[in-house]
Amino acid sequence: MVENVGKSRSEGQNGSSSNDGHEGAAASGQALTLPSSVAGSGSLDRLVDAARDYARAAASDNTQKAYAADWKHYTRWCRRQGAEPLAQPPCPDPQLVGLYLTSLAAPDSGSPARSPGRPLAVSTIERRLSGLAWNYAQRGFTLDRKDRHIATVLAGIKRKHARPPVQKEAILAEDILAMVATLPYDLRGLRDRAILLLGYAGGLRRSEIVSLDVQKDDTPDSGGWIEILEKGALLTLNAKTGWREVEIGRGSKDQTCPVHALEQWLHFGRIDFGPVFTRTSRDGKKALETRLSDKHVARLIKQTVLAAGIRADLPEKDRLALFSGHSLRAGLASGAEVDERYIQKQLGHASAEMTRRYQRRRDRFRVNLTKAAGL
Repeated sequence: MVENVGKSRSEGQNGSSSNDGHEGAAASGQALTLPSSVAGSGSLDRLVDAARDYARAAASDNTQKAYAADWKHYTRWCRRQGAEPLAQPPCPDPQLVGLYLTSLAAPDSGSPARSPGRPLAVSTIERRLSGLAWNYAQRGFTLDRKDRHIATVLAGIKRKHARPPVQKEAILAEDILAMVATLPYDLRGLRDRAILLLGYAGGLRRSEIVSLDVQKDDTPDSGGWIEILEKGALLTLNAKTGWREVEIGRGSKDQTCPVHALEQWLHFGRIDFGPVFTRTSRDGKKALETRLSDKHVARLIKQTVLAAGIRADLPEKDRLALFSGHSLRAGLASGAEVDERYIQKQLGHASAEMTRRYQRRRDRFRVNLTKAAGL
């Protein structure tokens, strides 16, 4: 089971249209074929199909879409320069990749005949490079990111253009209460209330919220399942960093309890199988079977932030830019008055340093090493 590298190379040399055509195949795992020395059979063909499914599952849908967009942008840039991304030799060409990274950081350094674009952030350039490495790997090539033409250019870009990360505003307890208070008590309101409270109390990513199923293995695209207990809910998640359990205790009152909100949605939505959070009918009276997109969580946060009047001192455009799905995770990390290690476990972070990045409001000098050192 190997990739048809020979076909990839010939397509890379035949022109731009074949590059684009092969792009989707390799990115989705379709480039996996039987070795030329092996005769096809029913069982082997089924194994190839299964291998393609596993290849597609190696990265999330969002990651694969991003990597496909990275490759498309790179191949178009190459064609404008009169180069081929899959030409031989060498393939991939580290000098060409280094020039591409330069064009992303300093677009006004290119042809004066074209209007310069906006320089990309360092994090975006690094992601583009990861996308190229992944796409080349799907085509049977290895992009050496340590090559001096790539590593030195990237180091210079970081040194000259790197900026502190832009962090989203944390949604704190008083904010989330104001946000859920803006929601009606119809079926959609029950669903959205459960999404906000569960996401906040669990410190969940928006993709983790919508990927939940009622039970284990309900659907092929499940990202985890729930178990409602007497004292709370246990979420088992196949998260970004691997499997983890998230414990969400019951709140002090039903109006703000995430577990009660979840129970209300499941009961009135008559959901006992499949995705937990689904779309509703146009009249809002019936829960459908279609799983919600994670984009709904982001839209819901922005809509309720505006409706609740949070950060009303800012223009609406700035308020919308301040909040995102990560605001729920940052809110839990910033507002929970517990030992840091419990927050780290809830968020699924491998290090305390990562957890601290989410804490917008914390006593940075609780541990005073200056006094501890005798000064």
